[in-house]
Amino acid sequence: MSTINWFPGHMHKARKEIAEVMPHVDVVIEVIDARIPFSSENPLVPSLRGDTPLIKLLNKADLADPAITALWVDKMEQEKGVKALPVSQQRPDQIRNLLNLCTSLVSERQREVRPARVMIMGIPNVGKSTIINTLAGRVIAKTGNEAGVTKAQQKIKLEHGILLTDTPGFLWPKLSPPSCGYRLAITGAIKDTVFDYADIALYAAEYLLKAYPDALKTRYGLSELPETDLELLDAIGVKRGCTRKGGGVEIQKVASILITELRAGLLGPISWETPEMTQEEVLRAKEEDERKKIEKEEADRIRRLKTRKNRR
Repeated sequence: MSTINWFPGHMHKARKEIAEVMPHVDVVIEVIDARIPFSSENPLVPSLRGDTPLIKLLNKADLADPAITALWVDKMEQEKGVKALPVSQQRPDQIRNLLNLCTSLVSERQREVRPARVMIMGIPNVGKSTIINTLAGRVIAKTGNEAGVTKAQQKIKLEHGILLTDTPGFLWPKLSPPSCGYRLAITGAIKDTVFDYADIALYAAEYLLKAYPDALKTRYGLSELPETDLELLDAIGVKRGCTRKGGGVEIQKVASILITELRAGLLGPISWETPEMTQEEVLRAKEEDERKKIEKEEADRIRRLKTRKNRR
């Protein structure tokens, strides 16, 4: 599995700007994708926010497995100063409840002195701009089903005397564990030009075979499921007429179909990670990093010994 890296210059700039503004913020809203709560949360946020109250907004909850979303909410609310709220853009009333929640997290005394200052942030394509427009009751933020639409900070006055600061979506320099990059690509948080569709589709196919076999059968009319990811893409390709002249399936075409339909929720509500699963991935990644560190130290030691020997 390769590692997907994407950290454009404007995202580095956004991180610096957020760090400068944060001391003046009363509440932080981090918009994450309910299908990938771990992969779509930014690991820089805890260090940026400090003790500032944080609302984790699990957006697109209608596209995620509700049972798994409930597990994520429980896990997130174990962290000090964190509230977790699943919402759907199909239910604007859920989103507007954010205003009351933000107000409740700011003391009355503070609100009497000045408007409650709230910062909203999130990685690309988690639906942050649509949420802002719903909160404002008008179109303020540009929306689009692709990564990196918001380019600069802007301040918006909302009801309840709330002053909202919008921030550009930004990722972190390294997407680790590597599986995070794949899940971000599947859900559209990373621009399609950065990865290979077939590679991402094979990752998705392997996961779906284990976690959502019935969804695959229903969507693609498969009475029996194949055993491997590649065989699954072949089977979908045959069903969708993606065969070449002379036989064989056009994998890129099938991959595009699968990813497009997954993003649209056409296979039903699907969650791509669970708390237990990601905990294991983080542990494995740490063990791998430690192994590489030890190997490097040993290689450096041998090189130093050889250098000394050659000098004699």
